[in-house]
Amino acid sequence: MDTLQDLFRRLEQLNAIGASLSHERNIARLLENILLAAKAITHADGGTLYRVTEDGKHLRFEIVRTDSLKIAFGGTSGEPISAKFADLPLYRDDGSPNNSMVAAYSAIHAETVNIADAYMADGFDFSGTRKFDQTTGYRSQSFLTVPMKNHENEVIGVLQLINAKNEDGGVRPFTDGDLRLAESLASQAAVALTNRLLITQLETLFESFINLINMAIDEKSPYTGGHCQRVPALTMMLAEAVNDTTQGPLADFTMSDKDRYELKIAGLLHDCGKVTTPVHVVDKATKLQTIFDRIHLVDTRFEVVKRDAEIEALKAMLAGEDRERAQSTLQSKLKQIDEDRDFLRRSNIGGEAMQAEDQERVRRISRQYRWCAPEGPEGRMVDFLSAEELENLTIRAGTLTQSEREIINYHIVATIKMLEALPWPKHLKNVPEYAGGHHERMDGKGYPKGLKRDDMSVQARVMGIADIFEALTARDRPYKQGMKLSEAMGILKRFSEGGHIDPELFEVFVQQKVYLKYAQEFLDPGQIDEVGP
Repeated sequence: MDTLQDLFRRLEQLNAIGASLSHERNIARLLENILLAAKAITHADGGTLYRVTEDGKHLRFEIVRTDSLKIAFGGTSGEPISAKFADLPLYRDDGSPNNSMVAAYSAIHAETVNIADAYMADGFDFSGTRKFDQTTGYRSQSFLTVPMKNHENEVIGVLQLINAKNEDGGVRPFTDGDLRLAESLASQAAVALTNRLLITQLETLFESFINLINMAIDEKSPYTGGHCQRVPALTMMLAEAVNDTTQGPLADFTMSDKDRYELKIAGLLHDCGKVTTPVHVVDKATKLQTIFDRIHLVDTRFEVVKRDAEIEALKAMLAGEDRERAQSTLQSKLKQIDEDRDFLRRSNIGGEAMQAEDQERVRRISRQYRWCAPEGPEGRMVDFLSAEELENLTIRAGTLTQSEREIINYHIVATIKMLEALPWPKHLKNVPEYAGGHHERMDGKGYPKGLKRDDMSVQARVMGIADIFEALTARDRPYKQGMKLSEAMGILKRFSEGGHIDPELFEVFVQQKVYLKYAQEFLDPGQIDEVGP
C-alpha cells in the first residue's frame, strides 16, 4: 500500500521527469529516458518500450532494460535491438486481433493491464516469457503494461514494466499508485514523443524543400548543384574544427546541436538565389558561349573570307596578273586567315589572364577582315566581329564579361532577399546572415554589403572560406580543371594575407588539416599533393 508521503514524493518526481522529457531533442535518448523514468517511478527491475510501426500492424521493440540481469538494448546502450527482437504482430494472419500477447492487447484496446504474476495469469500467452526465464534463470512475475496515447487519442506505443521491487529487494505486484503514475508518465511521454516526432518531420520536410531548391538549381546546372552540396559539407568540417580549438583567439567559439543545425541549413541555402541566374551565364564554358558556342559562326565567316580571297585571286588572274604571283598571294592570305582563326579559337577558351597584345590582336582581326553580312538582298559589309563578340573575345580572365559577372554576383542579393523574406524561428534566425555573407571580405571590399571582418559572424566567415576553396578545387566546372591542393592552399594563403579571408580561421583550416579531410572525401586522388608550410 502506497503511503501519502510516498505518492507525493513520486508525484514531484513525475513532474520533474515530464519537464525533462520536453527538452530532449534526440528521439533515441527520449525513448530511453521515458523507460528509465517509468522504471524509477514504479521501482521496476525491468521494462520494455514499444512503438507502433508506421503501418499500424506491429509493435517494434525500441528500448529493453533489466537491471538485475544487466540487460540493455537500444537507446544509448550501443547494443542494436532490431537483430535481437522481432516485431510483435498486432493482428493474426486472419485479421483477428492478437489478444494473447499482453503488449499487443494493451495497444489494440488502449487499456492498461496490471498482472500480479505472469505464471498465474489467464488469457495471455507468456510462453516466451517462461522460455526467457528458463534461459536466464530470471523469474518474471509482476507486469504493468500501459498504452501511450497521443493528443488524438491514438496509441503510438506501449510501456511495459516488469517486477516491481520492495525496499528489501523482493518482487511485489504493481500498486494502484504505480498504475496511476505510470499512466500519467505514459501520457506525458506520448505528448513529448509526438512533439519531437512532429518537429523532426517538419525539419525533414523543410530540408526536403531545401533539397528541392538545390535540385532545381542542379537541373539548370549540374556544376552549381555539386557546389550546393560540397560547400555545406566543408563549412561544417571547418566549423567543427574551430569548435574543437582550445587555444588562440577562437578558443571561446563553441556550437550546440541547435547551432550546428542552423549552420547546416545556412550552408544548404547559401546559393539558393542562383535559381534566378540564367543558365547560359552559369554554364558559360567559353567566351562566345550563350545557348551554344558562337565560335562556329566565326569559323563560318572565316570560310567566307577565304572564299572572297580565292575569288579575288581568280579575278586578278582573269585581269592578266601573273598566275604564280596571284597563287602565292592567295596562299599567303589563306595561311594568315588560318592562323587568325586558330588564334580566335584559343582566345575563346578563356582560362589564364589574356595578355594586352593578344587583346589588341583580336581587335586588329576584327578590323582587318570585312565580310558581307546577310542583311537585305544585297547584304552589308561589316567588321568581322560584332561589338558584343569583340567584348567577349577580349575578356582578360575567365569567360564572363563585366555585365555577366554582375548577373552572377546578383545571386547573393537574391539569396539574401529570399532568406530575409522567410519567417525564421528563433533557433534559425541567423540563417540569412550566415548564408548571405560568404562573398564578403575581411577588408570590406566584398559584396553585396561591403562588410568588414568585425561586422560578420564566425559562421559567415567560415562559409566564405568554404565557398572559395570548393570553387578552386571543384573538378566539375565547364571552364576549368580542379586545382591541386597545394595550388589552392597557396591562393588561400595569399587571400588570408591580403584581407580577403579571415586569417585566424585559415590558420585553423591549415593546422587541423581540414583541407585534407575534405580532399580525401571529395577530390580526385590526382589533385591531392603535398601542401607546404
